[in-house]
Amino acid sequence: MSAGHHLKRPYEIHERNDFVGGHAITIEEKGYRFDRTGHLLHLRDEAMRRWVTTLLKDRTVTVERKSRVFSHGVYTRYPYQANTFGLPPDIAYECLTGFLEALQKQAQTTEPNTFEEFCLKYFGEGFSKHFMIPYNAKLWGTHPREITAQWCSRFVPMPKLDDVIAGAVGKNDRELGYNTNFLYPKQGIGELPKALYKGLEQHTLLEHAPTSIDFQNKRIHFQDGSRDYQALIATLPLDILLALLQDLPADIQEAASKLRCNPLWYLDVALQRPCGVDLHWAYVPEERFPFYRVGCYSNFSEQMAPPGKAGLYVELSSREKPDMAILLPKVIEGLIEMRIIDKADDVAFASPRLISHAYVLYDHNYYGALDRIKPFLARHNIIPTGRYGDWNYSSMEDALLFGQKAAQQAEELCT
Repeated sequence: MSAGHHLKRPYEIHERNDFVGGHAITIEEKGYRFDRTGHLLHLRDEAMRRWVTTLLKDRTVTVERKSRVFSHGVYTRYPYQANTFGLPPDIAYECLTGFLEALQKQAQTTEPNTFEEFCLKYFGEGFSKHFMIPYNAKLWGTHPREITAQWCSRFVPMPKLDDVIAGAVGKNDRELGYNTNFLYPKQGIGELPKALYKGLEQHTLLEHAPTSIDFQNKRIHFQDGSRDYQALIATLPLDILLALLQDLPADIQEAASKLRCNPLWYLDVALQRPCGVDLHWAYVPEERFPFYRVGCYSNFSEQMAPPGKAGLYVELSSREKPDMAILLPKVIEGLIEMRIIDKADDVAFASPRLISHAYVLYDHNYYGALDRIKPFLARHNIIPTGRYGDWNYSSMEDALLFGQKAAQQAEELCT
């Protein structure tokens, strides 16, 4: 949709669902509003901020981040590596001394190849042991040694020595990271695709998924016929796109087989009372919890739940379909320990949901595979874009910017 807004030439949008927005939608259930977990607008590009605020008008709130880490029975501020104040003294000591030892060795150590090595080099053994490695293993669904160190420069806050020392004694006076504040639609993130869709209706075919793509003749096949194209902007997941291409060369098929992406099961949880902790989300690194992050939609905006009630998202560590009879009691036990609820009866209902493509894995085959796939697609005027089309880890603002860039590329190909 972002690309559509920026295209000047005639175009069509083909959407496989009967709605627009992909994962950036809001589901209404029994008076509660649920997004597809946390979808927030961290707008750093000033032109993009102006565009989004114009689209959404007065239907947003500006939120100052309240994120926490829950470990060893206590909440600490995020990021963990700059906020050890409040942890048990032996844990905080282990983290602080490990960081200082790593800092002394940094100049002598080689550049890390894996994310595990990155954590040990820049954060030390304590931070790595108690947060970075266990949390990221739960998030990515694989051990950090299987992930490269190249993905994380923007998304992993890198505290300075002063930050770590100040955070150890409770004197940190600033928030760290790319997402310290964000814009949020009052009735859920689904308001953004609704606003984007206005003006695009006449260009859009809903419930219209391709069955195959003849890249050599620039022709897309659908169940009801075919379309020719000059340039194809593809935002569907890259592995699915490649599977649609007819007569794919063997070397591209081999590269496509190297692409890895994990699904995500999560729970939307409706509470019959307000959230017991004033936070937007909490990171949960310990393996004994069946989830790695809990967020509160209704703390983003009070319109996400009925008055006096709350809505949560609980992101699960396991990639298997949950058995709710076994899982839900464990989740409730964890939420009680985190003081988000007082008792099991505080939960009105919990709905399991699946995101089939959630986290693209930056494993050791990632860059080699894309180095073959992307030039091949470019030669055939196919522009893969978006978090899953371009096969990356990125934000909602990035998606809007990717669409803008894809439109420019398509215009150039059509001249």
